[in-house]
Amino acid sequence: MADIRNIVVLTGAGISAESGVPTFRGPDGLWEGHRVEDVATPQAYARDPDLVLDFYDQRRAKLHTVAPNPAHEALGRLDAEWSGELLIVTQNVDDLHERGGAKRLLHMHGELKSGWCLACGDRRPFEGRMAERPACEACGESGKVRPDIVWFGEMPYEMDRIEAALSTCDLFVSIGTSGAVYPAAGFVQTARQFGAETLEMNLDPSEGSFFFHESRMGKAGELVPEWVDRMLS
Repeated sequence: MADIRNIVVLTGAGISAESGVPTFRGPDGLWEGHRVEDVATPQAYARDPDLVLDFYDQRRAKLHTVAPNPAHEALGRLDAEWSGELLIVTQNVDDLHERGGAKRLLHMHGELKSGWCLACGDRRPFEGRMAERPACEACGESGKVRPDIVWFGEMPYEMDRIEAALSTCDLFVSIGTSGAVYPAAGFVQTARQFGAETLEMNLDPSEGSFFFHESRMGKAGELVPEWVDRMLS
């Protein structure tokens, strides 16, 4: 690993599941008791905004009941001590990476603790209840703030920055992802195309496991700290 300088890390639901955050789809295909189509599309929001806003309000409130696990904390340490380039790209909308110490971080699917005003386009931190239809702090319009979350049918954030990092990284690492949701599922192929080494750490092989040079199976809370220790030694 002596020739590794630039790293891109992709994380998915698996890393936060070990902290007690429910994965996106459970074994029954539902997301915390709801069909994804009813809470995670622009059409769902237009059809039943009360349901959608309350759903995300509840998820935001649950963040206070969970804490970063050793995998989040290990990536925070990597961020603090790695002298080369590093970009942690997460598909998760929780704040556990930040609380684990990560700063070189990008939320490609948005954040639970951020609001987006559809009236003026303002995006800023949000902690309250959107279901109460608060006024936008920027423009004063009431009832126009929605979760700053990338729903199905919407474009993930900062794809240009992600693709630039993938094209110049020496190592691409995927942690706790299913390999089923694009465009994130294609990042390993992009990184390999530009000559990067690729490593997967997951409870079970992902759908794209065969694209990786190496796969390590187990809990992120055990595998990630071990890997970070080796990278920083």
